[in-house]
Amino acid sequence: MSRSTTAHSAGRRPRRHDPGRRDRLIDAALGVIAEHGVAATTHREIARAADVPLGSMTYHFASLDEILAEAFTRHADAVATVFDQRLRAAPDRESAIEAVIAVISDQLLGGERDLILAVELYLAAARKPALRAVTQAWMQRSRRALEYHFDPTTAREVDALIEGLVLHSALSTEPMTPEQIRHAIHRYLN
Repeated sequence: MSRSTTAHSAGRRPRRHDPGRRDRLIDAALGVIAEHGVAATTHREIARAADVPLGSMTYHFASLDEILAEAFTRHADAVATVFDQRLRAAPDRESAIEAVIAVISDQLLGGERDLILAVELYLAAARKPALRAVTQAWMQRSRRALEYHFDPTTAREVDALIEGLVLHSALSTEPMTPEQIRHAIHRYLN
């Protein structure tokens, strides 16, 4: 009897080659966080969402905190990359202001999933130093992108304004309209 037949007949599934499993687990973690929140995110829920055996979690990640950090880093990198691209492409200050408004409206507030992930990261980072490092790296990337067109002090202040707008939109029963967001950014940067 071959080795795979023996393993299969003993009730164990044969091991599959699955090079994308780690990435799927990270994506699944983001999905679980968006759906249930960090507090309800477990190894079991992530493995279920990724449709992999539970043991894959401990094989690929030393702890739940590690996968949370990697998942939030992936999310922050995706948002920061778009922000950087839009600001880098802006030929002048006025175009940069419009790029900031577009990123807030389209990327950060445009979809409920991204908004929830941002708020979950902020909340979790308040208690977990590893996640605070993720938010710090995200803020640094945002500020560097803003510094293509604005001085470092203005970049830091606009970054804080953006974070405030995100939290306000997520928590308010009457979030700011796109026109109000446009007004706030123009008011500050003009």
